[in-house]
Amino acid sequence: MRIEAVITCVNHADFLAHTLPENLQHLDHVVVVTSPTDKATKDICNYYGVVCVDTDVFTEHGDKFNKGRGINVALNHCRHDEWLLQMDADVILPHRFRWTLGAAKPSAENLYGADRLNVNGWEKWKKVKDSLVPQFQNGCHVWAHPELDFGARLLHGDYGYTPIGYFQLWHRSQKRFYPGSGASSEHSDVMFAIQWPRANRILLPQMFVYHLDSLEKPEQGVNWHGRKTPAFCPCHDYFMPENLKYGRHRHHRRHHGHHHHGHHHYKPYKPTED
Repeated sequence: MRIEAVITCVNHADFLAHTLPENLQHLDHVVVVTSPTDKATKDICNYYGVVCVDTDVFTEHGDKFNKGRGINVALNHCRHDEWLLQMDADVILPHRFRWTLGAAKPSAENLYGADRLNVNGWEKWKKVKDSLVPQFQNGCHVWAHPELDFGARLLHGDYGYTPIGYFQLWHRSQKRFYPGSGASSEHSDVMFAIQWPRANRILLPQMFVYHLDSLEKPEQGVNWHGRKTPAFCPCHDYFMPENLKYGRHRHHRRHHGHHHHGHHHYKPYKPTED
């Protein structure tokens, strides 16, 4: 099976620097969509030879962050060979993702979602990143890392299980696009998913994906209207590709100080322009 991914990355280059090199091995084609001013994301995509599309549709018509419009722009740059995966820039696919997905024999009529394990904060990521493989024990047990929190599923009262935007997998034959309206990212995720009947919205029990977060105590919805959380690593504004090696950065000598992680008092992440 062929899989191409659409990754939304607006002011999330600090995550993309870690997730993209990990995910490329699982994907046949990748399109990253960002804003025209997000130089950091463009630089990382250029370094890894990934298609990067910049567009200002995220903030058209006074919207703070219309994720759906941006995804549709990216979908127009996809090859639509077989399977399409919409995912966030802070998500890492698991070891043997393609094999696991192929063994599940997904049906072209369905929309698929996956559960997530949350990696809360840079220190947690440093601690667990080398112990995430494998996800299976005894050949048949799906193993959730004991030090990671299990992310919530969306079980909508009216719609039932609804795969949301950090991981949505569907077949090109469905010819789906995101709704053009919607004030925030979580709304467009849901509206996209419910285009499939409930019986065709399927959770993949064979795997977990990993969700990176810059906060040790995450706040629900804090980035739904655009990036507000601090940089993933407290010693960098973001990671430039020349500082990366196999998905891991080399520390600079210059230190930017510590961010305060109190409620609504942290310094938002802002990529530099030079």
